[in-house]
Amino acid sequence: MAQAGYWNHNVHYQPIILGAVPPRCGPALDVGCGDGLLACKLAERCAKVTGIDKDEPMIAKARERARADGQHHTTFVAADFLACPLPEAVFDFVCANTSLHHMDFAKALAAMVRVLKPGGRLAVIGLALNGSAADFLPDLPGVPVALLYRARYGKRGPGAPVKDPDMTWGQVRATANTVLPGVRYRRHLLWRYSLLWRKPA
Repeated sequence: MAQAGYWNHNVHYQPIILGAVPPRCGPALDVGCGDGLLACKLAERCAKVTGIDKDEPMIAKARERARADGQHHTTFVAADFLACPLPEAVFDFVCANTSLHHMDFAKALAAMVRVLKPGGRLAVIGLALNGSAADFLPDLPGVPVALLYRARYGKRGPGAPVKDPDMTWGQVRATANTVLPGVRYRRHLLWRYSLLWRKPA
């Protein structure tokens, strides 16, 4: 966490995405890459990494980070992922860290599937909305844990645009099961969920 230069809940769950990278990974795509922190870590495990984000100041920060890290096989694109004409079935790994709630969730998942090679892997960390009283219960144990981490590391981010989610946990899970049959969904302690999926070969 200290290596990142900052800590927040998104950085905290990056290891889930990094752990999902397939062995001998070729090209990878980071959807909603922000300041490029995750993309530069992916570049240590993947032959080539493309980061895409529609926020141009974030893309400028990502390019600066890649240059500073000496990551020459990263490419950053300032574009709307859902409108970007990426080729079909070209990536071994496609991921998104807390960016899909900025988009149409189902369309974004489908677009990620489209650009993923058969046999490729997909990993998502995301945010969702508490839609009922029962939804709040899993959050309670996370409060003291979050306070402990914040006291130790502080909490800040790169200044990326912030948006509240508009889908509940149940809606996210149901949509993911429809678009990604067999997906592994898990709700995590610090107000995040993960989706891990392998595209049929």
